[in-house]
Amino acid sequence: MNIPIIGSQFPTAVIPLIDGATKSIKVVVFDWRWYPSDPGASVQIFNQSFVRAVRRGVSLRVICNNGEIFKYLTELGAECRKTLSSNLVHAKLLIIDDKFLVIGSHNYTQHAFTMNREISLLTDAPETFPIFDKFFETLWLL
Repeated sequence: MNIPIIGSQFPTAVIPLIDGATKSIKVVVFDWRWYPSDPGASVQIFNQSFVRAVRRGVSLRVICNNGEIFKYLTELGAECRKTLSSNLVHAKLLIIDDKFLVIGSHNYTQHAFTMNREISLLTDAPETFPIFDKFFETLWLL
């Protein structure tokens, strides 16, 4: 399966995958925002899927440049890191249970979900997982 996700389709396409996660979610994203004063925003509805996953016992590990999100995620029980490297992490990668991979241009922000011209790809191609998992684990150790 290879499914393009264009613009505002991102939350609709990805939330069911997060809601179905049973073991682990790994995230690499340049920017991730939390909107506590706007619970109906599409990105905040997306954010709540991570809350549900962690509450179910799913491991959530996040690499993000925007450390402000860490406050919300670590309170949930997620592990969060900014790389210590001087190189900027600009990738956007989501690995769910080593079964689904989402990669593309979407940050986890309201603008990315509603205004920007974004495109990502959802795949379940097993040959891709070792490559992207190694990428995640390498960044995790930086």
